[in-house]
Amino acid sequence: MTVILSAGDFDFTEEAPAKINLALHVTGQRADGYHLLDMLVTFTRHGDRLVFRASEHDQFSLSGRFSPLLAVEAEAGGNLVLKARDLLRQAARAAGFEAPPVHIHLEKNLPVASGIGGGSADAAATLRGLTRLWGLTLPSGTVMEIALKLGADVPMCLASRPLIARGIGEAIELMPDFPSFAMVLGNPLVGVSTPEVFRLLARKDNPPLVLSLPRPNGQGQWIETINRLRNDLEPPARALCNEIATLSQLIESQGAVTTRMSGSGATCFGLFDDLQQATAAAASLHSLRPDWYFHATETIRGDA
Repeated sequence: MTVILSAGDFDFTEEAPAKINLALHVTGQRADGYHLLDMLVTFTRHGDRLVFRASEHDQFSLSGRFSPLLAVEAEAGGNLVLKARDLLRQAARAAGFEAPPVHIHLEKNLPVASGIGGGSADAAATLRGLTRLWGLTLPSGTVMEIALKLGADVPMCLASRPLIARGIGEAIELMPDFPSFAMVLGNPLVGVSTPEVFRLLARKDNPPLVLSLPRPNGQGQWIETINRLRNDLEPPARALCNEIATLSQLIESQGAVTTRMSGSGATCFGLFDDLQQATAAAASLHSLRPDWYFHATETIRGDA
C-alpha cells in the first residue's frame, strides 16, 4: 500500500544510502556460478529511508517516487525488506529475544533495479532498524550471515561506508581515510538484466583491483586512481542498453572529472569538484532529459 506518513509517527529512522561502485573488476567465477569481484565502493547521502514502530500486527507501507514499482512485489511477499524482517525475527527468537509485530515504512527515492543497491540498502537498513527497535544484541557474525543470505550486496550496505569488497562481496575492508565526493547520479529509467550483462562478458578472469602503496591520499589522488580502474560490466551493459552511452556522455558534458556506470547499470555517476557544480549539472541534465532521473549528492566519508 502506498501512503504518505511522517517520520515523527515512528520510533526509529534508518537511512538506506545508494551504493556506488566506483570500480568493479570481474576476476573469476566459482563452480556454483557466482562471479568473483573486486569492488571499490562508496555510499551517498541520498537514498531511501525506512522508519519503524511497534504495531499490533506486522505492516509494511510505501511512499516515494519509485514506490509504485514495489507495491506488487511487496504484496506477493517478495520484497527484501520483508525477507530481512522475517530472517532477523527468526534469529532473534532462536536466541531468546522477543521480536514483536512491527510497522515498517519505506520511502522509495532510488530507481528500482538500477545498479546502486537500492533493495540491498533497504534490507540492510531493515536489519539495523529492527535491531534497535527490538533491542537485540545478536553476534555480529549472525547478522552478517543473515545479510549474506539476503544478497551479496547486503553486507556492504550494512556497513554503508567506503570499502573494498572481494569474493562475491563478503570479504570487506573498510576505508576510514576515504574522502567525500560531490556526485551526480543519472538513470534513464530503463531496466537492464544483470544475468544478461554477466552472460555477455567477453572474459571473466580480468585483472584484479590493485591500489598503489601507500594508498592514494585526498580527492585528487583518488580521482586519478579511480580513472585508472574500470567497471567490467559497463561494455556488455552498453551493448544491451544504448541509453547508458547517451547518459554517460550527457553527464560528462556537464564537466564531470570522472564518469562511469555503477554496478550492472543502468545508473551512471559523475564526480564533480564540489556540490555546487554537481547541483547545477543535475539541474541542467534534468532540463535536457526531464523523463530521466538525475540527483546531485555527496558521498559519505570513510570516517563519518
